[in-house]
Amino acid sequence: MIGSRRFGLLISVARQFALVLLLATLVVSCGEKQPQGAPPPPTVTVANPVKRTLFDYDEYVGRFTAVDSVEIRARESGYLDSIDFKDGQMVKQGDLLFTIDKRPFQNALDQARANLEQAKSNVIYTKADLDRGQQLVRDKTITDQTFEQRAQAYRNAQASVSANEAAVRQAELDLEYTELHAPVSGRIGDRRVSPGNLVTGGTTGNTTLLATIVSIDPIRFEFTFDESSYLRYERIAKQGHDVASRGVGVQVALKLIDEHDYDHEGRMDFIDNVIDRSTGTIRGRAQFANTAGLLTPGMFARIRVPASPPYEGLLVPDSAVGTEQARKFLLVVGPDNVVAQKYVTIGQVTSDGLRAIKEGLGPNDRVVVNGLMRARAGQKVTPQEQGAAPPPAAAAPKK
Repeated sequence: MIGSRRFGLLISVARQFALVLLLATLVVSCGEKQPQGAPPPPTVTVANPVKRTLFDYDEYVGRFTAVDSVEIRARESGYLDSIDFKDGQMVKQGDLLFTIDKRPFQNALDQARANLEQAKSNVIYTKADLDRGQQLVRDKTITDQTFEQRAQAYRNAQASVSANEAAVRQAELDLEYTELHAPVSGRIGDRRVSPGNLVTGGTTGNTTLLATIVSIDPIRFEFTFDESSYLRYERIAKQGHDVASRGVGVQVALKLIDEHDYDHEGRMDFIDNVIDRSTGTIRGRAQFANTAGLLTPGMFARIRVPASPPYEGLLVPDSAVGTEQARKFLLVVGPDNVVAQKYVTIGQVTSDGLRAIKEGLGPNDRVVVNGLMRARAGQKVTPQEQGAAPPPAAAAPKK
Protein backbone atom coordinates (compact mmCIF):
# COMPACT_ATOMS: atom_id res chain seq x y z
CA MET A 1 0.00 0.00 0.00
CA ILE A 2 2.80 2.39 0.92
CA GLY A 3 4.77 1.42 -2.20
CA SER A 4 1.89 2.23 -4.48
CA ARG A 5 1.55 5.71 -2.89
CA ARG A 6 5.26 6.41 -3.40
CA PHE A 7 5.01 5.34 -7.03
CA GLY A 8 2.06 7.71 -7.65
CA LEU A 9 3.91 10.63 -6.02
CA LEU A 10 6.92 10.05 -8.27
CA ILE A 11 4.74 10.08 -11.37
CA SER A 12 3.14 13.43 -10.31
CA VAL A 13 6.54 15.07 -9.72
CA ALA A 14 7.74 13.84 -13.12
CA ARG A 15 4.71 15.40 -14.83
CA GLN A 16 5.30 18.79 -13.14
CA PHE A 17 8.97 18.74 -14.10
CA ALA A 18 8.07 18.04 -17.74
CA LEU A 19 5.57 20.94 -17.72
CA VAL A 20 8.21 23.37 -16.36
CA LEU A 21 10.68 22.33 -19.08
CA LEU A 22 8.02 22.91 -21.75
CA LEU A 23 7.22 26.42 -20.47
CA ALA A 24 10.92 27.37 -20.30
CA THR A 25 11.37 26.24 -23.89
CA LEU A 26 8.45 28.44 -25.04
CA VAL A 27 9.75 31.50 -23.20
CA VAL A 28 13.21 31.15 -24.72
CA SER A 29 11.79 30.70 -28.22
CA CYS A 30 9.53 33.79 -27.86
CA GLY A 31 12.39 36.03 -26.62
CA GLU A 32 14.54 35.43 -29.67
CA LYS A 33 14.68 38.46 -32.11
CA GLN A 34 13.29 37.82 -35.54
CA PRO A 35 15.14 39.43 -38.44
CA GLN A 36 13.29 42.53 -39.87
CA GLY A 37 13.98 45.07 -42.64
CA ALA A 38 14.96 48.72 -41.66
CA PRO A 39 12.09 51.27 -42.01
CA PRO A 40 12.38 53.63 -45.02
CA PRO A 41 13.26 57.33 -44.43
CA PRO A 42 10.16 59.47 -43.77
CA THR A 43 8.74 61.46 -46.66
CA VAL A 44 8.63 65.25 -46.29
CA THR A 45 7.55 68.04 -48.63
CA VAL A 46 10.18 70.65 -49.49
CA ALA A 47 10.09 73.92 -51.41
CA ASN A 48 12.48 76.73 -52.28
CA PRO A 49 11.79 80.18 -50.76
CA VAL A 50 9.85 82.68 -52.83
CA LYS A 51 11.66 85.89 -53.84
CA ARG A 52 9.68 89.11 -53.60
CA THR A 53 10.20 92.84 -53.06
CA LEU A 54 9.05 93.52 -49.51
CA PHE A 55 8.39 96.33 -47.06
CA ASP A 56 8.34 96.22 -43.30
CA TYR A 57 5.16 97.62 -41.77
CA ASP A 58 4.10 99.17 -38.50
CA GLU A 59 0.53 98.87 -37.28
CA TYR A 60 -1.39 101.44 -35.27
CA VAL A 61 -4.93 101.84 -33.95
CA GLY A 62 -6.83 105.04 -34.60
CA ARG A 63 -10.18 106.64 -35.37
CA PHE A 64 -11.89 108.02 -38.43
CA THR A 65 -12.61 111.76 -38.56
CA ALA A 66 -14.62 113.77 -41.04
CA VAL A 67 -12.87 116.09 -43.46
CA ASP A 68 -15.64 118.66 -42.85
CA SER A 69 -17.75 118.85 -39.71
CA VAL A 70 -20.20 121.75 -39.48
CA GLU A 71 -22.63 122.84 -36.79
CA ILE A 72 -25.81 124.32 -38.26
CA ARG A 73 -26.72 127.48 -36.32
CA ALA A 74 -29.04 130.32 -37.29
CA ARG A 75 -27.62 133.75 -38.10
CA GLU A 76 -30.92 135.43 -37.29
CA SER A 77 -33.23 134.99 -34.34
CA GLY A 78 -36.81 133.98 -34.92
CA TYR A 79 -39.35 131.21 -34.68
CA LEU A 80 -38.50 128.03 -36.54
CA ASP A 81 -41.03 127.62 -39.33
CA SER A 82 -40.13 124.32 -41.06
CA ILE A 83 -37.58 121.50 -41.24
CA ASP A 84 -36.82 120.28 -44.74
CA PHE A 85 -34.81 117.07 -44.19
CA LYS A 86 -35.08 113.67 -42.55
CA ASP A 87 -32.87 112.83 -39.60
CA GLY A 88 -29.68 111.05 -40.66
CA GLN A 89 -30.09 111.46 -44.40
CA MET A 90 -27.39 112.36 -46.90
CA VAL A 91 -27.55 115.99 -47.99
CA LYS A 92 -25.81 117.89 -50.77
CA GLN A 93 -24.22 121.28 -50.51
CA GLY A 94 -26.93 123.93 -50.95
CA ASP A 95 -29.89 121.77 -49.89
CA LEU A 96 -32.52 123.59 -47.81
CA LEU A 97 -32.49 122.40 -44.19
CA PHE A 98 -34.40 124.88 -41.97
CA THR A 99 -36.66 127.87 -42.52
CA ILE A 100 -37.23 130.63 -39.96
CA ASP A 101 -40.39 132.77 -40.03
CA LYS A 102 -39.70 135.28 -42.82
CA ARG A 103 -42.44 137.84 -42.17
CA PRO A 104 -40.57 140.16 -39.79
CA PHE A 105 -37.55 140.19 -42.10
CA GLN A 106 -39.71 140.79 -45.17
CA ASN A 107 -41.26 143.79 -43.41
CA ALA A 108 -37.84 145.16 -42.54
CA LEU A 109 -36.78 144.79 -46.17
CA ASP A 110 -39.88 146.61 -47.42
CA GLN A 111 -39.24 149.45 -45.01
CA ALA A 112 -35.60 149.70 -46.06
CA ARG A 113 -36.60 149.87 -49.70
CA ALA A 114 -39.13 152.62 -48.93
CA ASN A 115 -36.47 154.61 -47.10
CA LEU A 116 -34.21 154.22 -50.11
CA GLU A 117 -36.87 155.58 -52.44
CA GLN A 118 -37.38 158.55 -50.11
CA ALA A 119 -33.65 159.22 -50.08
CA LYS A 120 -33.49 159.09 -53.85
CA SER A 121 -36.36 161.54 -54.08
CA ASN A 122 -34.54 163.90 -51.74
CA VAL A 123 -31.48 163.69 -53.98
CA ILE A 124 -33.55 164.82 -56.97
CA TYR A 125 -34.98 167.77 -55.02
CA THR A 126 -31.66 168.95 -53.59
CA LYS A 127 -29.98 168.58 -57.00
CA ALA A 128 -32.60 170.85 -58.62
CA ASP A 129 -32.31 173.31 -55.75
CA LEU A 130 -28.54 173.39 -56.18
CA ASP A 131 -28.81 173.96 -59.93
CA ARG A 132 -31.11 176.96 -59.37
CA GLY A 133 -28.76 178.34 -56.77
CA GLN A 134 -25.87 178.44 -59.24
CA GLN A 135 -27.64 181.04 -61.40
CA LEU A 136 -28.88 182.96 -58.38
CA VAL A 137 -25.44 183.21 -56.86
CA ARG A 138 -24.07 184.55 -60.13
CA ASP A 139 -26.81 187.18 -60.17
CA LYS A 140 -26.00 188.03 -56.55
CA THR A 141 -29.57 187.15 -55.60
CA ILE A 142 -28.46 184.75 -52.86
CA THR A 143 -25.34 184.78 -50.80
CA ASP A 144 -22.50 182.35 -51.15
CA GLN A 145 -23.37 180.94 -47.75
CA THR A 146 -26.86 180.02 -48.90
CA PHE A 147 -25.44 178.37 -51.99
CA GLU A 148 -23.04 176.32 -49.86
CA GLN A 149 -25.96 175.21 -47.68
CA ARG A 150 -27.80 173.95 -50.78
CA ALA A 151 -24.66 172.11 -51.93
CA GLN A 152 -24.32 170.53 -48.49
CA ALA A 153 -27.95 169.40 -48.56
CA TYR A 154 -27.34 167.76 -51.93
CA ARG A 155 -24.28 165.91 -50.65
CA ASN A 156 -26.18 164.77 -47.55
CA ALA A 157 -28.99 163.45 -49.75
CA GLN A 158 -26.50 161.44 -51.80
CA ALA A 159 -24.99 159.99 -48.63
CA SER A 160 -28.44 159.08 -47.39
CA VAL A 161 -29.06 157.16 -50.62
CA SER A 162 -25.84 155.17 -50.08
CA ALA A 163 -26.78 154.43 -46.46
CA ASN A 164 -30.25 153.27 -47.42
CA GLU A 165 -28.87 151.10 -50.21
CA ALA A 166 -26.67 149.40 -47.61
CA ALA A 167 -29.70 149.01 -45.34
CA VAL A 168 -31.59 147.36 -48.18
CA ARG A 169 -28.71 144.94 -48.84
CA GLN A 170 -28.55 144.09 -45.13
CA ALA A 171 -32.31 143.52 -45.00
CA GLU A 172 -32.09 141.30 -48.06
CA LEU A 173 -29.26 139.37 -46.41
CA ASP A 174 -31.27 138.99 -43.19
CA LEU A 175 -34.19 137.66 -45.20
CA GLU A 176 -31.88 135.24 -47.01
CA TYR A 177 -30.54 134.01 -43.65
CA THR A 178 -34.03 132.82 -42.70
CA GLU A 179 -33.34 129.84 -45.00
CA LEU A 180 -30.52 127.63 -43.74
CA HIS A 181 -28.83 125.60 -46.48
CA ALA A 182 -26.27 122.81 -46.19
CA PRO A 183 -22.77 124.36 -46.33
CA VAL A 184 -21.14 121.01 -47.22
CA SER A 185 -22.21 117.64 -48.58
CA GLY A 186 -22.42 114.79 -46.10
CA ARG A 187 -24.65 113.08 -43.58
CA ILE A 188 -26.78 115.22 -41.31
CA GLY A 189 -27.61 114.21 -37.74
CA ASP A 190 -30.93 114.53 -36.00
CA ARG A 191 -32.74 117.82 -35.51
CA ARG A 192 -32.10 119.51 -32.20
CA VAL A 193 -35.08 121.89 -32.34
CA SER A 194 -38.67 121.29 -33.40
CA PRO A 195 -40.71 123.74 -35.50
CA GLY A 196 -42.40 126.48 -33.48
CA ASN A 197 -39.49 127.02 -31.09
CA LEU A 198 -37.66 130.31 -30.81
CA VAL A 199 -34.19 130.09 -32.36
CA THR A 200 -31.44 132.36 -31.11
CA GLY A 201 -29.16 133.48 -33.91
CA GLY A 202 -26.16 135.72 -34.34
CA THR A 203 -22.41 135.35 -33.97
CA THR A 204 -22.18 134.98 -30.19
CA GLY A 205 -21.62 131.74 -28.30
CA ASN A 206 -25.22 131.34 -27.07
CA THR A 207 -26.75 130.65 -30.48
CA THR A 208 -29.06 127.67 -30.91
CA LEU A 209 -27.55 124.47 -32.34
CA LEU A 210 -29.96 123.07 -34.91
CA ALA A 211 -28.07 120.07 -36.36
CA THR A 212 -24.62 118.88 -37.42
CA ILE A 213 -23.29 117.69 -40.78
CA VAL A 214 -20.19 115.55 -41.32
CA SER A 215 -18.70 114.84 -44.72
CA ILE A 216 -18.40 111.17 -45.68
CA ASP A 217 -16.36 110.89 -48.88
CA PRO A 218 -13.41 111.22 -48.61
CA ILE A 219 -12.76 110.49 -44.92
CA ARG A 220 -9.69 110.90 -42.73
CA PHE A 221 -8.07 108.49 -40.29
CA GLU A 222 -6.06 109.86 -37.36
CA PHE A 223 -3.58 107.85 -35.29
CA THR A 224 -0.54 108.45 -33.10
CA PHE A 225 2.90 106.86 -33.13
CA ASP A 226 5.78 107.05 -30.70
CA GLU A 227 8.83 109.26 -30.87
CA SER A 228 11.26 106.46 -31.77
CA SER A 229 9.14 105.45 -34.76
CA TYR A 230 8.97 109.07 -35.85
CA LEU A 231 12.77 109.35 -35.75
CA ARG A 232 13.13 106.12 -37.72
CA TYR A 233 10.73 107.37 -40.41
CA GLU A 234 12.56 110.69 -40.68
CA ARG A 235 15.98 109.09 -41.01
CA ILE A 236 14.76 106.69 -43.68
CA ALA A 237 13.21 109.63 -45.53
CA LYS A 238 16.52 111.50 -45.48
CA GLN A 239 18.09 108.50 -47.22
CA GLY A 240 15.76 109.08 -50.14
CA HIS A 241 13.12 106.51 -49.23
CA ASP A 242 9.61 107.87 -48.73
CA VAL A 243 7.89 106.11 -45.82
CA ALA A 244 5.60 107.60 -43.14
CA SER A 245 7.51 110.88 -42.94
CA ARG A 246 6.54 114.47 -43.62
CA GLY A 247 6.76 113.63 -47.29
CA VAL A 248 3.01 112.99 -47.33
CA GLY A 249 1.44 110.88 -50.03
CA VAL A 250 2.78 107.54 -48.81
CA GLN A 251 0.39 104.69 -49.54
CA VAL A 252 -1.06 103.00 -46.44
CA ALA A 253 -3.61 100.25 -45.86
CA LEU A 254 -6.35 99.82 -43.28
CA LYS A 255 -8.67 97.16 -41.90
CA LEU A 256 -11.77 97.44 -39.74
CA ILE A 257 -12.27 95.61 -36.46
CA ASP A 258 -14.26 92.81 -38.12
CA GLU A 259 -11.92 92.34 -41.09
CA HIS A 260 -8.86 90.11 -41.49
CA ASP A 261 -7.12 91.76 -44.44
CA TYR A 262 -5.96 95.30 -45.10
CA ASP A 263 -8.27 95.92 -48.03
CA HIS A 264 -8.79 99.70 -47.72
CA GLU A 265 -6.00 101.71 -49.37
CA GLY A 266 -5.30 105.37 -48.81
CA ARG A 267 -2.49 107.90 -48.52
CA MET A 268 -0.89 109.90 -45.75
CA ASP A 269 -1.78 113.59 -45.94
CA PHE A 270 -0.54 115.12 -42.67
CA ILE A 271 2.01 114.74 -39.86
CA ASP A 272 1.65 117.05 -36.85
CA ASN A 273 4.34 119.63 -36.07
CA VAL A 274 4.73 118.84 -32.34
CA ILE A 275 5.16 115.76 -30.16
CA ASP A 276 2.74 115.57 -27.27
CA ARG A 277 4.74 116.10 -24.08
CA SER A 278 2.39 114.05 -21.90
CA THR A 279 2.34 110.91 -24.10
CA GLY A 280 5.51 111.21 -26.19
CA THR A 281 3.55 110.57 -29.39
CA ILE A 282 2.90 112.53 -32.55
CA ARG A 283 -0.30 112.62 -34.58
CA GLY A 284 -0.49 111.32 -38.14
CA ARG A 285 -3.36 111.40 -40.60
CA ALA A 286 -4.31 109.51 -43.74
CA GLN A 287 -7.15 109.99 -46.20
CA PHE A 288 -9.31 107.23 -47.69
CA ALA A 289 -12.01 107.07 -50.33
CA ASN A 290 -15.42 106.22 -48.89
CA THR A 291 -17.72 105.95 -51.86
CA ALA A 292 -19.92 103.28 -50.25
CA GLY A 293 -20.21 105.27 -47.01
CA LEU A 294 -19.12 102.31 -44.86
CA LEU A 295 -16.45 104.26 -42.97
CA THR A 296 -17.98 106.50 -40.31
CA PRO A 297 -16.38 109.26 -38.21
CA GLY A 298 -15.51 107.97 -34.74
CA MET A 299 -15.07 104.35 -35.89
CA PHE A 300 -11.97 102.42 -34.72
CA ALA A 301 -9.66 100.70 -37.21
CA ARG A 302 -6.09 99.45 -37.57
CA ILE A 303 -3.72 101.07 -40.06
CA ARG A 304 -0.56 99.60 -41.60
CA VAL A 305 2.23 102.07 -42.38
CA PRO A 306 5.43 101.31 -44.36
CA ALA A 307 8.35 101.20 -41.91
CA SER A 308 11.31 100.45 -44.17
CA PRO A 309 12.58 101.04 -47.70
CA PRO A 310 11.86 98.23 -50.18
CA TYR A 311 14.19 95.23 -50.08
CA GLU A 312 14.47 91.87 -51.83
CA GLY A 313 13.27 89.23 -49.38
CA LEU A 314 12.67 85.49 -49.16
CA LEU A 315 9.30 84.09 -48.17
CA VAL A 316 8.32 80.70 -46.75
CA PRO A 317 5.01 79.39 -45.36
CA ASP A 318 4.55 80.65 -41.84
CA SER A 319 3.77 77.11 -40.68
CA ALA A 320 7.32 76.04 -41.62
CA VAL A 321 8.90 78.30 -38.98
CA GLY A 322 9.74 76.54 -35.72
CA THR A 323 10.53 78.05 -32.32
CA GLU A 324 13.31 77.05 -29.97
CA GLN A 325 13.01 79.20 -26.86
CA ALA A 326 13.56 82.73 -28.20
CA ARG A 327 15.06 81.67 -31.54
CA LYS A 328 13.30 80.82 -34.79
CA PHE A 329 14.49 78.07 -37.11
CA LEU A 330 13.72 76.28 -40.35
CA LEU A 331 14.40 72.66 -41.32
CA VAL A 332 16.21 72.37 -44.64
CA VAL A 333 17.17 69.28 -46.62
CA GLY A 334 20.73 69.12 -47.94
CA PRO A 335 22.01 67.47 -51.15
CA ASP A 336 22.45 64.20 -49.25
CA ASN A 337 18.79 64.34 -48.15
CA VAL A 338 19.82 64.90 -44.54
CA VAL A 339 17.82 67.40 -42.50
CA ALA A 340 19.65 70.40 -41.05
CA GLN A 341 18.36 73.11 -38.69
CA LYS A 342 18.93 76.76 -39.67
CA TYR A 343 18.33 79.62 -37.28
CA VAL A 344 16.76 82.58 -39.05
CA THR A 345 15.64 86.16 -38.46
CA ILE A 346 11.99 86.50 -39.41
CA GLY A 347 10.02 89.45 -40.70
CA GLN A 348 6.32 90.04 -41.02
CA VAL A 349 3.59 87.86 -42.50
CA THR A 350 2.25 88.85 -45.90
CA SER A 351 -1.41 88.90 -46.86
CA ASP A 352 -1.09 85.45 -48.50
CA GLY A 353 0.23 83.79 -45.34
CA LEU A 354 3.95 83.77 -46.15
CA ARG A 355 6.59 84.73 -43.58
CA ALA A 356 9.46 87.01 -44.59
CA ILE A 357 12.94 85.68 -43.72
CA LYS A 358 15.52 88.44 -43.31
CA GLU A 359 18.62 86.45 -42.41
CA GLY A 360 19.83 82.85 -42.22
CA LEU A 361 18.25 81.39 -45.37
CA GLY A 362 19.55 81.00 -48.92
CA PRO A 363 17.47 81.27 -52.09
CA ASN A 364 18.32 77.67 -53.10
CA ASP A 365 17.65 76.04 -49.73
CA ARG A 366 15.04 73.30 -49.74
CA VAL A 367 12.80 74.13 -46.80
CA VAL A 368 10.63 71.48 -45.18
CA VAL A 369 7.08 72.83 -45.50
CA ASN A 370 5.13 69.66 -44.71
CA GLY A 371 6.00 66.72 -42.47
CA LEU A 372 7.80 68.73 -39.82
CA MET A 373 6.79 66.26 -37.12
CA ARG A 374 8.51 63.43 -39.03
CA ALA A 375 11.80 65.26 -39.59
CA ARG A 376 14.64 65.87 -37.15
CA ALA A 377 18.03 67.51 -37.55
CA GLY A 378 20.60 64.94 -38.75
CA GLN A 379 17.94 62.52 -39.99
CA LYS A 380 17.80 61.27 -43.54
CA VAL A 381 14.47 61.82 -45.30
CA THR A 382 12.84 61.30 -48.66
CA PRO A 383 12.21 64.83 -50.00
CA GLN A 384 9.24 65.46 -52.23
CA GLU A 385 9.07 68.75 -54.12
CA GLN A 386 5.97 70.77 -53.40
CA GLY A 387 3.42 70.08 -56.10
CA ALA A 388 5.29 67.00 -57.45
CA ALA A 389 3.77 63.53 -57.68
CA PRO A 390 4.50 61.23 -54.72
CA PRO A 391 7.32 58.71 -55.21
CA PRO A 392 6.32 55.11 -56.12
CA ALA A 393 5.71 52.75 -53.23
CA ALA A 394 8.63 50.44 -52.33
CA ALA A 395 8.21 46.76 -53.15
CA ALA A 396 7.43 44.45 -50.26
CA PRO A 397 10.49 42.48 -49.06
CA LYS A 398 10.59 38.84 -50.08
CA LYS A 399 10.11 36.23 -47.40
